Amino acid sequence: MARMPSAERRRQLTEAAIRAMTRDGVSRTTTRSIAAEAGISLSVFHYCFDSKQALIESVITAITEHYVTVVKEAMRPKGTLRETIRSGFQAYWDHVCANPGEHMLTYELTQYALRQPGFEHLARRQYELYSDTYAELVERLRLSMNFEPLVPVTVLARYLAAMTDGLTLHFLVLGEDTPAAEILDTVTDHVAGLVRDADGALPEAGPA
Repeated sequence: MARMPSAERRRQLTEAAIRAMTRDGVSRTTTRSIAAEAGISLSVFHYCFDSKQALIESVITAITEHYVTVVKEAMRPKGTLRETIRSGFQAYWDHVCANPGEHMLTYELTQYALRQPGFEHLARRQYELYSDTYAELVERLRLSMNFEPLVPVTVLARYLAAMTDGLTLHFLVLGEDTPAAEILDTVTDHVAGLVRDADGALPEAGPA
């Protein structure tokens, strides 16, 4: 069998860790169980990750990349700015509905990091990653659709991170009782109202 590059092996272990943690919980998932999930030896695991901190950071990054890839594809410019924003929110929401266990894991990772001495910085890094990701999406959209935010990009990015974080938790608790379409429409209208065209015009209003 050909030797797998270390980067690919780390990716394999990270995805195995996500599956194991989603199924068993963070605190009950061990390096041994992750290695077994990936079908590799424990020594290979320790070669790829020198600490549980490094593994958890890799897991957080990978989970974020899972849905960001989907959202980026959905947010290719549409006919209007509002349609483009709404498409991005819908893509994110569809990912939450299709992968509730993975999104639930993100909250468990936060709590685990905050309660585990020496791991607190991972929770901070997790939420910084969310804000950085939204800042990147806003910047991509700004350049492609020629608009300017009415608030600093960092503020808008943190708002988006906080809003989607709360909306996701709301769904995980209430399930199908969450009126998703109406909430996403409302949030889309609000976000669209926080930007203007580069020539100074405000975007079109949402549907009545």
